[in-house]
Amino acid sequence: MAGPTKATILIVDDEESILDTLSSILEDEGHDVITASSGESAISKFIENPPDIILLDVWMPGIDGIETLKSIREKNRDVCVIMISGHSNIDTAVQAIRLGAYDFLEKPLSLDKVLILIRRALEMQMLEKENMALRTSMARNWEIVGESPEINELKDKIMKAAISQGRVIILGESGSGKELVARALHNASQRRDKNFIEVNCAAIPHELIESELFGHEKGSFTSAFESKKGKFELADEGTLFLDEIGDMSLATQAKVLRVIETQEFQRVGGSKKIKVDVRIIAATNKDLEEEIQKATFREDLYFRLNVIPIYVPPLRERKDDIPRLVDYFLINLSQQYGQKSKKVSKTTLRALMDYNWPGNVRELKNTIERFVIMNPAEVIDVKAIQPFKGAKSDYSGYKTLRDAREQFEKDFILKKLQGNNWNVSKTAEALEIERSNLHRKIKSLGIETP
Repeated sequence: MAGPTKATILIVDDEESILDTLSSILEDEGHDVITASSGESAISKFIENPPDIILLDVWMPGIDGIETLKSIREKNRDVCVIMISGHSNIDTAVQAIRLGAYDFLEKPLSLDKVLILIRRALEMQMLEKENMALRTSMARNWEIVGESPEINELKDKIMKAAISQGRVIILGESGSGKELVARALHNASQRRDKNFIEVNCAAIPHELIESELFGHEKGSFTSAFESKKGKFELADEGTLFLDEIGDMSLATQAKVLRVIETQEFQRVGGSKKIKVDVRIIAATNKDLEEEIQKATFREDLYFRLNVIPIYVPPLRERKDDIPRLVDYFLINLSQQYGQKSKKVSKTTLRALMDYNWPGNVRELKNTIERFVIMNPAEVIDVKAIQPFKGAKSDYSGYKTLRDAREQFEKDFILKKLQGNNWNVSKTAEALEIERSNLHRKIKSLGIETP
């Protein structure tokens, strides 16, 4: 980590010699220094030019250091305040720390200690800023993008469910964003400062899943060379996300059910009961009621998990969000690959809007990533998506034959129009229908032409 940069430091003390000495040494270190000889003056200067660090004397005429600290902390809870006192008083030090002071120095001051403490305070501030930037970046990566009625309803359900401790089961197709919903639930809950632990039940071999969930003791099986905490233990006081729970074996389902009921378990090969406080969020792309009928999923576990069901709509049901998602992915992926922000042409966006996205948001993100990597132009033209335009649409998600037929007809005509460079006469000839009939089809199906 790089050393701390120069800072603005406010020194508050009623002794002129202290102000002169500290100002001189801190300016020699490259810092900007502001001085005040009273609490009233300190508050005024703090408002005019907020410093990075304050050295604040406790005993001053008028408003003393403790009252000054209270006033400053009311205005800005992030500023770093180091208290100074010529009278050794443990109670005063404790009170100052409780009010948010960073540390406490006694007079006569050791200038070496002052410099070390300021250096540590600046390093702490730098770490906090880096941590905040990292949190912001991570939050952006897990942002639920969209303002369609379907997504606004989803966001509303998330906020209502997040404030409770109820178990949540997230339902939806692969790639629709179930993990985003799980993380949003955790980040909006009272457990947000605790661990969010994810387990992909479909990715872990059957013989390892119990060790992964519950941990194991040293020597409990051939490769158990040391004890290991399981996901339940790591998620204590936080959230455990069981993704693709429909792929979990019946034997493991029984043990998970037991943990839900008792909030305790034993590690593999262990005898000690471990008690945990874990909120479980599960997700699946399977129809669990159908799996229950096939005897591949426990009905009692389903009822335990299904306290708050949340359905994530597929992308084809919220196509109004595609322009926002495209812009979001273009900006973030361009930054990730160190490129200038790209845009898509209107024709390209229209083609993206007309596609049904059987792979949902994940497929759209992969498509945009391919655009960013493979196309040097700042504006991505429809020609760049020729391979994509030939992808097959999944019509099985439509409820009625009429809906599927209309969508197929729209996709078919659109691709023919694109293949004929949007020439309606040529397209009508290729489709072996009257030009006027094709015009009516284009209008009724909502196909926009350039």
